[in-house]
Amino acid sequence: MGAKPRRGERIVPAGKVATAAGVSSGIDLGLWLAGQIAGRERAETIQLYIEYDPQPPFDAGHPSKASRAVVGDARTLGRRIGLNSSEARAVPKIAWRRTVESFRKRKGLS
Repeated sequence: MGAKPRRGERIVPAGKVATAAGVSSGIDLGLWLAGQIAGRERAETIQLYIEYDPQPPFDAGHPSKASRAVVGDARTLGRRIGLNSSEARAVPKIAWRRTVESFRKRKGLS
């Protein structure tokens, strides 16, 4: 699809496309889009309405923040389920492609 990851950024806008990776960053993306479309106040209203006030109990959601032991454990877990690091990075890309293909088929675009 041509997306270029940017280390440390939760939302990556590029022309007509904006991407995010992860569950909470997907919510962040939705709020960002609402702000782009309807303005900051509307986006903040949506955030309040859904009571999105993230306060994670731990701060290990990115390898740069996690301890070496936790990063190692995550890699071990990935190997146990049979994914190497490049495959793990490919999973969202594959899911996105399948979603786009499914959408195109439903709309008769393929």
